[in-house]
Amino acid sequence: MSYAIIRNTKYKRENLKGIFRHNERRNKNYSNENIDKEKSYLNYSIKSPQYSYEKEFDRIRKEYNLKGQIKTVSNIACEYIITSDHDFFERIGEEETKRFFETAYQFVTEYKNLGEQYIISAKVHRDEQTPHMHLIFLPVVHTTDKKGNPIDKPACSEFWKEKDSYRQLQDAFYKYMIENGFELQRGLPKEETNRQHYSVEEYKKITNFKQTKEILKNIKLELPDVPNIDDININRLSKKRDEKILEEIIKPKDDVIQNLYKDNLNLHRELSRQTKIIEEVEKYQKERDFIIADNKELHSQVDNIKAEYKEKEFDIEWKYKSKIKSLEKENSHLHKIVDKFYETVEKFIEWICQKFGIGESKELVRNFEKETNTLIDPEKQLKREEKEKEWDLEK
Repeated sequence: MSYAIIRNTKYKRENLKGIFRHNERRNKNYSNENIDKEKSYLNYSIKSPQYSYEKEFDRIRKEYNLKGQIKTVSNIACEYIITSDHDFFERIGEEETKRFFETAYQFVTEYKNLGEQYIISAKVHRDEQTPHMHLIFLPVVHTTDKKGNPIDKPACSEFWKEKDSYRQLQDAFYKYMIENGFELQRGLPKEETNRQHYSVEEYKKITNFKQTKEILKNIKLELPDVPNIDDININRLSKKRDEKILEEIIKPKDDVIQNLYKDNLNLHRELSRQTKIIEEVEKYQKERDFIIADNKELHSQVDNIKAEYKEKEFDIEWKYKSKIKSLEKENSHLHKIVDKFYETVEKFIEWICQKFGIGESKELVRNFEKETNTLIDPEKQLKREEKEKEWDLEK
């Protein structure tokens, strides 16, 4: 089973510039041969720094009013390198690999109640043989000042003050990842292995295919020299003795050598077959990476098209809304005109009735409606005409 790996390194201010350029892939060339720059597009950030690590330290310290005195020799930041082995990530696949690093990131925010605000950067590297995450953070401790007021301050020595602080870190990380569904095992403590933690460079020197392939090319299969019976001076040996040497010494050794040669030949064939398999895998991996890159570009084009049509859609929607608003305004105005006209007609009818002594205006209106078959109220008149049309259609 694979191991849950989390390692810590402490940095002074002078170290942060180089770490920033390496982690955030700001260099043009790298001494590390394991970095494949063609795959750097696969790298991603769970948390990106706004500025360089040095400026980020200053910004966080000011923004969160961190206390404490920082000396030139002080370790002001720490880096977790979080990973497992290559087979583990191959086995769980891309989605679970992403969840692995997101879960590890959440662990860091909760461990020792650190808080996400004190994480400068969390960068996942996929352009090397084994996926891993570089997480830079301020080792902030939550304490009190001389007056008993709660304060936060960056203090690396206090953050790691326990003698077994790294053991506690390993135990907590292992437990957290197990509880979140990852099948891993706790690495053996150094007391049992009798060795210190591997450095980053030591981890990267684990067996790689290029070296194996080069060794395989240089293997030469040669049949060891076999004593030739003709070289034996038979004049000095009796026939009986000659036969005894042949049967008991030469033939057995010759058989052993021949068997070893056959075994070696079979092993060489198997190694050659494995080499071809790995070459095919590398070929398909490159094709896969090319397809992923092409797919990413297509997605980008689709997103651009969507954005373009979204903008057009917004323009059209705005135009229609503007037109509708204009029509609503015009319709409201017409309603007011019609209402005012209706009110004026009523006043006019009343005025005529009073002027010429015709009687009540209501009776005049009823007579007009009866003789002309027309209603004074325009809404009622429109409804009547619509009903008459319906009746005509039914006939």
